[in-house]
Amino acid sequence: MTYTVDFHTVSTVGLESSPAAAALAGLRANEARYFKNKYNHEFTVEPAADSEDTIEWVHRILQEERDIVISSPPLEATAFQVENIRMAYVFYENGLSVNVMYTLDDGGKRAVGFKLSDGMEVPEELATRFKFARQKSKLAGTIRGSYFTIKKEY
Repeated sequence: MTYTVDFHTVSTVGLESSPAAAALAGLRANEARYFKNKYNHEFTVEPAADSEDTIEWVHRILQEERDIVISSPPLEATAFQVENIRMAYVFYENGLSVNVMYTLDDGGKRAVGFKLSDGMEVPEELATRFKFARQKSKLAGTIRGSYFTIKKEY
């Protein structure tokens, strides 16, 4: 079942099995607000079982670019296009959010972003590879994030 994320009323719908459900819901709402304000895009997610292609695409990029395998199970995902940018998000049970920004134009920006829900520890598979910057959010508390640039074509 597809769920349209409401950033006015933060809800843990679809994230209930996460020990960081409230913080992850805030992080998800923060992303929804960004896309609504910047692109007038309604941010919708669906259960991981219904998003296998999106999750496989994100996991393939992580594996091939940096040999990263996320150990936490995915709970939800989404994929959409705004302007000429293909976006994909995967929200994990441990509170991690991974997004891929893939500009469709040759030579455009392409990157993978990691965001940690408020209060969560850096996952072991990322801890030694990335430094995480802090960002404050009214919806998500303190978000810590990092990213890397995608080199290959997907």
